Amino acid sequence: MRVLVIGSTRGTGKLTVEQLASAGHEVRGMIRDPEQADTVRASGGEPVRGDLEGDLDGVVDGVDAVAFCAGSGSSTGPDATLRVDLHGAVRVIDACRDAGVGRFVMLSAISADDPMRGNEKIRHYLAAMHARDRILSDSGLDATIVRPGGLTHDEGTGKVRIGVPRLEERGSIPRADVAAVIVGCLEEPATAGAVFELVSGDTPIADAIAELRTGA
Repeated sequence: MRVLVIGSTRGTGKLTVEQLASAGHEVRGMIRDPEQADTVRASGGEPVRGDLEGDLDGVVDGVDAVAFCAGSGSSTGPDATLRVDLHGAVRVIDACRDAGVGRFVMLSAISADDPMRGNEKIRHYLAAMHARDRILSDSGLDATIVRPGGLTHDEGTGKVRIGVPRLEERGSIPRADVAAVIVGCLEEPATAGAVFELVSGDTPIADAIAELRTGA
């Protein structure tokens, strides 16, 4: 499978590139700065130029699926969240529709179903996640929306807890496990249409993906 990862040079997106490449997939990592190319190559991907706030021409051409893992970062304000996390994501969704790329996995956030569930300081961010998730769900693409709890840099455990559509309590999860869930969803077409929250738990990731597939 040929997968484009957006947000490929750091955090969960970088781990997604690494895990996809390790699983034998052909991975492209979108970069805005040419100096980021070596980071993508070191992760096992092929760098492609694109800018969520600028030129996206041709960036999704020839791929089978897109994993959107980009974000403006915690140090930016609401304006950057709107430009990058919301409008940038919508531009990629539109590009996929125009290019006939049907499969799309979105890295969202826990509480994006209802931003008022979240901390007041991040409600603008959750509102942006809510809007883009709604747009993606209505886009006609074969979309899966992954909403993890607090992301950590701990070593992955390979075990998770999934709530469809939500969990009763917030929790945390290593980025490596989120990346593994993203890869698992990309590899399982029957997870298209699934929207779920995700934290660390006791269920092996493969079993959790199977539950999503069967609707259990």
